[in-house]
Amino acid sequence: MSRLRIAELTVVLTFLSTVVGQNPSYQLDPDWRPSEEAARKTNPLAHKSQAVAGGKKLFLRNCAECHNQDGSGILKKHSADLQLAVVQAQSDGALFWKITNGNPDRGMPSFSKLPELERWQLVLFLRTLQPPSGGP
Repeated sequence: MSRLRIAELTVVLTFLSTVVGQNPSYQLDPDWRPSEEAARKTNPLAHKSQAVAGGKKLFLRNCAECHNQDGSGILKKHSADLQLAVVQAQSDGALFWKITNGNPDRGMPSFSKLPELERWQLVLFLRTLQPPSGGP
């Protein structure tokens, strides 16, 4: 097999593994909404870009098992694709509230035991998640 053919096959397999593993069909749970007050909260770390690295570490340790390392969600686990515009359009306060409270009806645990600033770091990291080029 030529090197070009191997490279083409690698690209196709990588694409397929991404599509099969992620959960682009994720729909928001209409009953899982923060109060207006919670949604209006602002991230106290919003201007501390260096905190994103800590958020990524926390995400990989606590969230990647269900949401994938790139946040694309895992279809088999019915977890949210955190790259989707419908997720990214939520306020920082709403994302913080969801991380804090979880959604037991959909299998999302509460992370209220994490210190508050670590949950805000997670929100910072979530803001960096983007779908792959040409993705959903």
